[in-house]
Amino acid sequence: MSARIIKHKKPIVIVFIFVALISTIAQFTVSVNYNMVDYLPDDTPSMESMDVMEEEFDDPIANARVMVRDVSLTEALDYKEKLEAIDGVSNVSWLDDAIDVKTPIEMADPDTVESYYKNKNALFSIHVREGDEVAVTDEIYQLIGEENAITGEAVDTATSQKMAGQESLNAALILVPIIIIILIVSTNSWMEPLFFLTAIGISVLINLGTNIFIGEISFVTQSVAPILQLAVSLDYAIFLLHSFSDYRKQVSNPNEAMQLAVKQSFPAIAASASTTFFGFIALTFMDFGIGADLGLNLVKGIALSFISVILFLPAFTLMFYKWIDRTQHKPIVPELKNIGKWVMKFRIPSFILLLLLIVPAFLAQGQTNFIYGTGEQPENTRAGADAAAIQEEFGKNTQMVVLVPRGDMAKEEELVQHLEGLPNVSSVVSYVNTVSSAIPPQYLEESTTEQFYSDHYARIILNTETDSEGDEAFTLVEEVRNTTESYYDEVHLLGESVTLYDMKNTVEQDNTVVNLLTVITIAVVLLVTFKSISIPVVLLLTIQSAVWLNLSVPYFMDTPLVYVGYLIVSTVQLAATVDYGILFTENYVKNRREMPAMKAIKKTIDGKIFAIFISASILSSVGFILSFTSTNPIVSSIGLLLGRGALLAFLMVVFVLPAMLVLFDRVIRKTTFRANFDKGEE
Repeated sequence: MSARIIKHKKPIVIVFIFVALISTIAQFTVSVNYNMVDYLPDDTPSMESMDVMEEEFDDPIANARVMVRDVSLTEALDYKEKLEAIDGVSNVSWLDDAIDVKTPIEMADPDTVESYYKNKNALFSIHVREGDEVAVTDEIYQLIGEENAITGEAVDTATSQKMAGQESLNAALILVPIIIIILIVSTNSWMEPLFFLTAIGISVLINLGTNIFIGEISFVTQSVAPILQLAVSLDYAIFLLHSFSDYRKQVSNPNEAMQLAVKQSFPAIAASASTTFFGFIALTFMDFGIGADLGLNLVKGIALSFISVILFLPAFTLMFYKWIDRTQHKPIVPELKNIGKWVMKFRIPSFILLLLLIVPAFLAQGQTNFIYGTGEQPENTRAGADAAAIQEEFGKNTQMVVLVPRGDMAKEEELVQHLEGLPNVSSVVSYVNTVSSAIPPQYLEESTTEQFYSDHYARIILNTETDSEGDEAFTLVEEVRNTTESYYDEVHLLGESVTLYDMKNTVEQDNTVVNLLTVITIAVVLLVTFKSISIPVVLLLTIQSAVWLNLSVPYFMDTPLVYVGYLIVSTVQLAATVDYGILFTENYVKNRREMPAMKAIKKTIDGKIFAIFISASILSSVGFILSFTSTNPIVSSIGLLLGRGALLAFLMVVFVLPAMLVLFDRVIRKTTFRANFDKGEE
């Protein structure tokens, strides 16, 4: 195969560049979905309820709240009309929908009044049309000015949409120079890092372009996948070009050196790509669509990076290898010696420390306070400041909608009274307590009844005093459902809290499936690679311990963690960093066949610690830069976990893995097919 690549190097390079250019254009036709709700399975209760309400009622549920300060009732009603006039805004509800504002409001229920009007500040609930969040929120900002505020799901979506493209660009502008610097330190040529980046960069562009066949990707995929693909698969290019550089010292013909390099590095690249590939495949089995969407893109990206390194990079390098020759420089980092001797002094303490930490870390990572939605916007943004301002004035307020079969008004009135008495329910808006259960709906105009009744259902709106998620919010969802089901056989619940409650249940089920699949698939790859029963156990224990330590940090720091980030990183960190262990262990096994265990491990540490550090520093840089540049809480949390996880994996491979390989040397020798370990004494 390598001979054919060399023979057809120019056509290969031209084809790859052409496909990359087409893909660069094609990526702009791929739409990005910023609505997490769309990624819930269709059979979840909240999605089924949404379908019922969209079919039965014209007015959708509110997804934003607008606060206007220092206004009279008349001025507030004027603002309501202006909000209703904005194209893309519907279902604007305010105090006049709950009570008759023509009568003195002092006579009305104060809890109901203060849900909408407090200290001369008016709070409107509105629905912003899906897909138009940016345009509509911009128009609302223009209407209400800087001194007033808007918050809600629609605002979060608009904020994510505005920032995603710019933040991805900012991340790339910071990241690429850092990666180039890291690669320059690890090579002997100023140009060689550009060869790495060109090969992987082309595969990233092709991956982005081929999303046209999917049609739509999630905002998480758009923000994370390209940078993660670059960081994870750069190793493949480094393996090949380092091998090429070594063989050029042995043979004078560059073509022959490349043939030998491809043949020699192919198994290592294939093993590295396989663990990552199969690890990412586990994400595609998630019921929650964002994980599946990201998994598909990463699987596709790893496959394309592998193809690019095996086909494009050898051809491209042979066409321009003289650039590498002309830009040679002396090694920047001196050869590392005797690090292995120093590291192995800590082998027993390292192993004991692992035993002490592994159980608490495993238990803690599952007890973290999780956030299942997008999380709160930072207060240094307009969206975050507005959310804080509205909460300070009106307290926590999340709407919940209950749909029940229409017909029995006495039962409906009894239910409403029961719901009004639930803790954390500030007010209930329904026909029976807003109009009157004594007045038959058929005697009134449709404009009065349509927000409460469809042909088949009665709609009851609850204003709650909880956050959109958390123990209080989810307990209230269960209480409302149980209360309503005690009156009706058919019940439908909607609202942000209800959606996040379903999201919580969905992703928690995904967690077990995804983690199990990740471990099993990677274990199989390791089993085939090393032909050993014990080595996969040692490697998986090393990297999985780093994952648990990483994910336990939020628990010990008492900070909430976005669950989607937790779920994705628990897979991605294992799949991406197990390569460090593979590289180290492959070299150790090779050395162990020629020398005793302690000597082999010291030589392996001296020879591979720098290469592993380069890989870990690139992945860690990617993570921390994503965390630093992104205002989206999901993307930021994925970045922070990834950055910290790569460093922890590096430390585990350098300190704990060598200790276990030496301590369990006899077990490894007996459980590895044709180990052929050296039997000499230390």
